[in-house]
Amino acid sequence: MAYEHILAERQGAVLVLTLNRPDRLNAAPPALFDELRDALARLDGARAVLLAGAGRAFCSGADVGGGALGADDPGEATYAALTDQYNPTMLAIADLGVPVVSAVRGPAAGIGCSLALAADFCVASETAYFLQAFVNIGLVPDGGASWMLPRLIGRARAAEMMLLGERVPAAKALDWGMIHRVVADEALDAEALALATRLAAGPTVALGLMRRALGRAMESDYAAALAAEADAQRTARGSADSTEGGMAFLQKRKPAFQGR
Repeated sequence: MAYEHILAERQGAVLVLTLNRPDRLNAAPPALFDELRDALARLDGARAVLLAGAGRAFCSGADVGGGALGADDPGEATYAALTDQYNPTMLAIADLGVPVVSAVRGPAAGIGCSLALAADFCVASETAYFLQAFVNIGLVPDGGASWMLPRLIGRARAAEMMLLGERVPAAKALDWGMIHRVVADEALDAEALALATRLAAGPTVALGLMRRALGRAMESDYAAALAAEADAQRTARGSADSTEGGMAFLQKRKPAFQGR
């Protein structure tokens, strides 16, 4: 399906979603998040998702010039955009049954930072940086940043990002444990796609259950996590990929997972 603000294409079993507003550093109007959500609902057999940005940026934040803040009543317009468009897309990513990789080049700012960090794996180029600049314009972080950042990097570093609004270069983000890999700029696309392709070749049912368990574990206690694992294991054990994995182990060969 053709979109106005994003590109959606298949690379094997990977659905590649590219924010495609390079002239605005991929600043995201609410409609862009609607398109992302629509594309995520059309996996059509894709077994992993790769999020990327066209040009020299991943995403420079919400496109406030494009109407994200509104003119007549900016507070209400912003609230509506978040609750009706941005937030449902972030939740759709969290609820997705396949792994998600983000490839970050240049800025991942504002809600673009939240989008990048919502992935299971964030691969960044040496030019990448992460920014919560809301304080500089009298706003507060959104897109789930106030939930994600303390869990990823701890309260102190989250406060540094949110209250000071300073850039966090890729190398520091890696040192903080906020992202997973830093690669040369020219290698970013290939490295991120290779990782997504590797995940797409895995046991999709089990991987989806794992990512959901990780999300729930952030909120549940130990006993609840154990119970959730038991439920997930019951589902995974009944999958075709689990049967294939067991047979491959016994036959001393590499499993050929089919995503079922």
